Amino acid sequence: MGGLCPVGACLRALRAILLLAGFYLLALVILGALVGIDIAVWTRGVHLASIKLTVVLALLGFPILRGVFTFGTGGGDTVPGLPVTEAGQPELWRTVRGLAEQSGTRAPDEILLTGEVNAAVAEDARLLGLVPGRRRLFLGVPLLAGLTEPQLHSVIAHELGHYGNSDTRLAGITRRGRDCVGRTVEAFKEREEQRIGKERSRQEQAAAKALRKGRRPRRISTKNAGLGYRLMARPFQVYARFYLRATSSVGRQQELAADLIAAKVAGRDATASALRRTAVLDAVQDFYLNSYATMGVSAGLLPPRGEVFGGLRHLLADPRRRMNLAELHTTLPPAEATPYDSHPPVAERVRLIEALPDDGRTADGARPALALLRDTERVLAEVESAVLTPEALALERVTWQELVHRAMYAQAQEAAQPLRSALAAAGMAVDTAPADSAPAELAALLDAADAGQLWLVADRLPKSPEAARATGRAAREFLRPALEAGDAAAGPAGPGGAPRRPLAAVLVRPGPPDAAREQRLAGPGRPGGSPGGSGTGGHRRHPGHHPPAHPSRALTRPPRNRPDHRRPLYP
Repeated sequence: MGGLCPVGACLRALRAILLLAGFYLLALVILGALVGIDIAVWTRGVHLASIKLTVVLALLGFPILRGVFTFGTGGGDTVPGLPVTEAGQPELWRTVRGLAEQSGTRAPDEILLTGEVNAAVAEDARLLGLVPGRRRLFLGVPLLAGLTEPQLHSVIAHELGHYGNSDTRLAGITRRGRDCVGRTVEAFKEREEQRIGKERSRQEQAAAKALRKGRRPRRISTKNAGLGYRLMARPFQVYARFYLRATSSVGRQQELAADLIAAKVAGRDATASALRRTAVLDAVQDFYLNSYATMGVSAGLLPPRGEVFGGLRHLLADPRRRMNLAELHTTLPPAEATPYDSHPPVAERVRLIEALPDDGRTADGARPALALLRDTERVLAEVESAVLTPEALALERVTWQELVHRAMYAQAQEAAQPLRSALAAAGMAVDTAPADSAPAELAALLDAADAGQLWLVADRLPKSPEAARATGRAAREFLRPALEAGDAAAGPAGPGGAPRRPLAAVLVRPGPPDAAREQRLAGPGRPGGSPGGSGTGGHRRHPGHHPPAHPSRALTRPPRNRPDHRRPLYP
């Protein structure tokens, strides 16, 4: 189990080494051609043109040298996570060791809890992956919160299957090869963009000078700028596509092999349901982080300790959400595969697993996977300390009720600012008035309406470029929809892309929560509250479609380098 790799793994290692060597051979050939051209020019004598050509060739060769000699760094404990000891979490460790024995592989040396909807393995292999090294297993807290024990067993068995197939030993070579090829292509791209930027700036300055002298400027064109870098990058782009196709096809085969191990160890039904459930958890986690955990970040607020990631369990346990989640379970992401995918489509994996013979094991009626942890509340709080950035940890912690109340008030204040500025510019209110002056500002707005001066206020609201250029009736038509809809900004959306609130609503200081607002103020899944109020159905999407970055991305510590062999359950 812990000796040299088997024959199949050695052959895969040889393939990975040959692919990496191909990059160096390509780089050596192109560098040799550049040096040959330079030598040939200098043998004809020393001229100014020879010096210029040497400089050009050196600039063209620099990105290649950057990709060749910046070889990348090794693996290591680079994904932010909380290490858990066997003494602190004996049941979790006992489970992992038992699954490793059933999978026929050595157990990991370390288990880390992360904040991602993901599980992964890493190994610090030596001698180009031929000799095993220290192993680490990464488990996402959202998986523990959203899966049952049999489903989590399937997830862990899948990851341990990569150990048994020696996949983790070869990942370092593959990753370094991708780094080298990618870094070379990126270096050429950066140089090309720099040349285009300089050329555009030069032509813009020339055009401005021509205008000052009353001449017609030339049309700005950067078509030929950076042409040398584009041509030099072509061979490496072709090899990069070949390299990615070759390594990704191996990765897909490894994933299917690990799925078979998971089905053998944990059962067919548990493995298929784990894939379905994990795809749903991806969407639900994004919804929870966007709607709840990070809603107060702009106001300097976070939910109680342990709830940034742990609050997901309350949302999942809410009976009013289960119907939405059940619908999501029946809908798998579309099977849109490309040659560059490292994982087969989830739908294909589920189909292959469900086509296996019935083994008589069921995933129903099992306890939640979170029950494997001892002192769950303390662990969830410690995971936050390990994963969140120092800036996030310094934010004020408040109850869910206070978080929602204060966050919504801060958003209302921000949404009202354009209208405050417009009232002040029209001489109807003071722009720097304190927050408790909202009733006076509302009175000023109503007085303007009574006096027929709303257009005077509306004309000072932020406008789109088209509205700013419009005059007369056209200008009024631009502003009419904003006024009729009670839009405080006459066009721009509110924080996070949300619609602006009605004029009166953003000016009136919010009072104590009433019964209708308790649905939101109670927090995710708490008694008297419904998570989000809008329903999961309003945020439904297929995993694999990643929404724009939300505040949670800025809260977590970025990984310095991914593990050498990081295997999520889905692409």
